[in-house]
Amino acid sequence: MQPSGDHGGSMNEGEGAVIRLDAVRKVYGGVAALHDVTLEISPGEAVAVVGPSGSGKSTLLNMVAGLDRPTSGSVVVNGEDLTAMGEAALARFRRRHIGIVFQFFNLLDDLPVLENVALAARLVGVPARGARARALELLDGLGIADRRDAYPATLSGGERQRVGVARALMNRPALLMADEPTGAVDSRTGEQIMDLLLDLNRTGQTLLLVTHDQWLVTRCATRQVDFMDGRIVGQTELDRGRSWHAR
Repeated sequence: MQPSGDHGGSMNEGEGAVIRLDAVRKVYGGVAALHDVTLEISPGEAVAVVGPSGSGKSTLLNMVAGLDRPTSGSVVVNGEDLTAMGEAALARFRRRHIGIVFQFFNLLDDLPVLENVALAARLVGVPARGARARALELLDGLGIADRRDAYPATLSGGERQRVGVARALMNRPALLMADEPTGAVDSRTGEQIMDLLLDLNRTGQTLLLVTHDQWLVTRCATRQVDFMDGRIVGQTELDRGRSWHAR
């Protein structure tokens, strides 16, 4: 399955990193949530960030997504320095180049599935007809095209998460981020989501996963990054049935 189509970033090994954080520090009310974090993620990697609650994982995700700004240091995503952008430019960049899958889906209850997914493209100026065609293509690839006219409240947890993935892939992002993607679903649905993420990465989609689910890490990630007290305390190459070469 290749539901994501062509991606916004290059997938050729050896080309520029999709994510590059350099000495990123974030302070909230005098308390440091991130301490001089330096991290690079190459095209096609599947990186899982793990650590206890309060370790800085969500803050890291917000930095990469351009939802928050570092106190110091730089955040470069798909070749663009997010710290140099204004708020409007950040919003445009995020819509075009970053897909986000949320733990609790964040679907719009008053829109049917097809419109929930198509909206992501409409927000970057894609005409309605083209947006709906792309949305239907993704829903078909994810096995839920038959639910295109359903409303979120009538969907199972697994179906909602698939809709969330389709929406995140609408604009062919260079980076797909998932925040606890198996955290709000049962174990069977969690397995299906893992299969989906693994499938996407095998087609070349770069993934950044934040999770407490060690099975998700084992199944889907090519590298594990351990966080503690706002710092990276370890990194591990993972053998997921294919090799990953440290840069």
